[in-house]
Amino acid sequence: MTNLVPHADDGCGSLREGCRRAKPLWIIFAVSGTIRLSSPLRVSSYKTIDGRGQKIKLTGKGLQLRECEHVIICNLQFEGGTGPDADAIQIKPKSRHIWIDRCSLSNFSDGLIDITRESTDITVSRCRLSNHDKAMLIGAGCNDCNDRCIRVTIHHCFFNGTRQRHPRVRFGKVHLYNNYTRNWGIYAVCASVESQIVSQCNIYEAGQKKVVFKYLTEKAADRDHGSSGFVKSEGDLFLNGAQPCPANGSGGERVFKVQDHYPKWTMERASVALKEALQVCTGWQAVPIPADKSGAIRGAAAT
Repeated sequence: MTNLVPHADDGCGSLREGCRRAKPLWIIFAVSGTIRLSSPLRVSSYKTIDGRGQKIKLTGKGLQLRECEHVIICNLQFEGGTGPDADAIQIKPKSRHIWIDRCSLSNFSDGLIDITRESTDITVSRCRLSNHDKAMLIGAGCNDCNDRCIRVTIHHCFFNGTRQRHPRVRFGKVHLYNNYTRNWGIYAVCASVESQIVSQCNIYEAGQKKVVFKYLTEKAADRDHGSSGFVKSEGDLFLNGAQPCPANGSGGERVFKVQDHYPKWTMERASVALKEALQVCTGWQAVPIPADKSGAIRGAAAT
């Protein structure tokens, strides 16, 4: 194990320096604290950034995953990002095999999680997104037709009063299950151009706005006519007058089959008990680092 003690945005022993190393690394932290980023932090392939055992907050700017693969981001806080195109976690282009787990994300100038430009095979789990407008974008724009390759799974996340994009999807295939979305400001989930969304056993609890699934027609650059996306809702729980508003029926016949992509997944029935659990167990948690830390780089973050 290499012991690093970073107290700065960059330089020897910093998180930024560890993330740009060429070799695979498991990065853990020796002390709790805040890392104030003056510019987006690029993460290279085969990195695990593991905040378990400490309370680590990233602020100012976020993480960028560009043309990388096999990255895990675990048990971190992201809060207070500023500037143009300031996303908490930005995944583009052509990144794959990414896992974002048990992170708390709030209050960035742009998005909290953006997955675009041919990035695929990405899982977002047990995260808490709050105090924000545009929570999660999947698929860049109508001209980015290669985003048809995108596959994303989002499960056991808590979208707590964020205004929109839980997520908004263009082109990609997205599996949502066992998430809790409440008190959105415009809509819960947006299915735009050619997207396919399977929503299973999620909880949608409306505030003043009631529309759960919004269908937005856009024209792909390689098509003659515009189209919206499709949502298949199975076992979802709609509370406080939440309105699923299916377009042209359920759209289920136009949506991918989850079992064609992975044969098994652990899912429970949407219920009040699940709703209560997700309010407690999502986002950053005070959990210890595993005892086996062989191969890890230990860092410390401090204000």
